[in-house]
Amino acid sequence: MISLFRRLSPANVVILIVVAILLRIGVFFKLPETLPLSFAEPFSWLLMSTEPLTFSPFVNVAIAAILVLIQAFIFNAVINEFNLLGKPTQLPALMYVTVSALFAPFLIITPPLICNFLLIWMISKFLSIYRRNDALPVMFDLSMMAAIGSLIYFPFIAMMPLIWLSLLIFRPFNWREWTATLIGFATIYFFLAVYYYWNDSLDKFYTIWLPLANPFVASFTITYGYIVLVPVIIILLLSVFSLQQNFFRSFVHVRKSLQLLFFMLVLALVSFYIKPESRLPHFILGVAPASVFMAYYFLNAKVRWFYESLYLILAGTIIYFQIA
Repeated sequence: MISLFRRLSPANVVILIVVAILLRIGVFFKLPETLPLSFAEPFSWLLMSTEPLTFSPFVNVAIAAILVLIQAFIFNAVINEFNLLGKPTQLPALMYVTVSALFAPFLIITPPLICNFLLIWMISKFLSIYRRNDALPVMFDLSMMAAIGSLIYFPFIAMMPLIWLSLLIFRPFNWREWTATLIGFATIYFFLAVYYYWNDSLDKFYTIWLPLANPFVASFTITYGYIVLVPVIIILLLSVFSLQQNFFRSFVHVRKSLQLLFFMLVLALVSFYIKPESRLPHFILGVAPASVFMAYYFLNAKVRWFYESLYLILAGTIIYFQIA
């Protein structure tokens, strides 16, 4: 499987669709009677209906799978466009589809899944700023994306610090670029404040920011199903060793991009504390950066029987815990 996706091939598109279906096969056989779809943010009406949609559970999971596939293809194109892995490959798409099937809550339509479209778009923008003479428009666009994403799912606001980190990593200091990020973000919330004002509810505007005051959750409930993370952790650790060996042989742009993706993964995970009640669906925000590191390992791994077996164990574990 891995060997097929190491190179670009039109046939891999069909194989990837089959893989996406197989990695969801257990959920299709254990669908609940109802599966309401709603966006709970108090201001998400700006982008979509806050009323639960009437999709059947089967249609919900099927549409989510289609969205993941579209995201995987776009994501793969972005990674190849900037040559982040050293050569054209379809491994990022394979890893994206695989990691996005880790847990059952990943397999339905959720606000974090919708936000991944914005996240992939942001990755493309991030990777483009290194060689730009003027990054002002890009920084403005990025901050507006972060703001729009927070309207869909408020913890997406954690991508704002990532924009500032991208300036530290990619650009020499320019106060105008830093200011542009604040203006872009404030523009979206200014129009939101205007709406509250028109509806005589400006006093409720502050409630948007209340999740930022949520206390740190110091305890976790570890269940049997989390064993599915073991192969992922092993692959990520192996990718760290692979990166160590090749890091300084890579182009400067690639090294800086991988550093930024690492911080994106960290922020995607820790932003869970902004809204801990969202639980597992939140962590789908970490799928894109994690997929790059996993693809990096599989592209550079040498022992075929080992890396092929490792992927099959990961895929088998995902299917097993869906059926079990």
